[in-house]
Amino acid sequence: MTEFNPEFRYVIPLKVSNNSNSFILLAIWAMNNKINREARYIGQIWLAINYYEKLFGDSTILIGDFNSNKIWDYKDRVGNHTDVVDKLNSQNINSVYHKHFKIEQGQEQHPTFFLQKKISKPYHIDYCFASKDIQNRIRNVEIGKYEDWTQYSNHSPLIISFENF
Repeated sequence: MTEFNPEFRYVIPLKVSNNSNSFILLAIWAMNNKINREARYIGQIWLAINYYEKLFGDSTILIGDFNSNKIWDYKDRVGNHTDVVDKLNSQNINSVYHKHFKIEQGQEQHPTFFLQKKISKPYHIDYCFASKDIQNRIRNVEIGKYEDWTQYSNHSPLIISFENF
């Protein structure tokens, strides 16, 4: 997309379409920012969604490794996890996982990440946020099992099935 801002090199806006559907996808991999400590991890997502918010509306998905959770809101950032969630919610873009399982942010029961691949160090840091029109098409949400994925990654996938999409 022409709107791509290289300042947010790990938050990539894409327009995905076929003959019957079209949506905006922000592919996210929140990274450390060694130059600007406040803009690392969730801070860079905060800055990116404020920059790209003109793209948001119906048919919007933000998905990826946010490297964040509400439990770390105390850390100094330009915007924390709750700020990002609230900003997206104000645009009717909600966490698919949290809506599906009726779980509050910070209370996740299914980890998506295992620090150092250790089952004893679980966190939920991967997310899919979607606009209401897309959420209405969700059939199922699941998290890959640690046992099935740890040989490949320290992350387990967030798997979302859609109807008619």
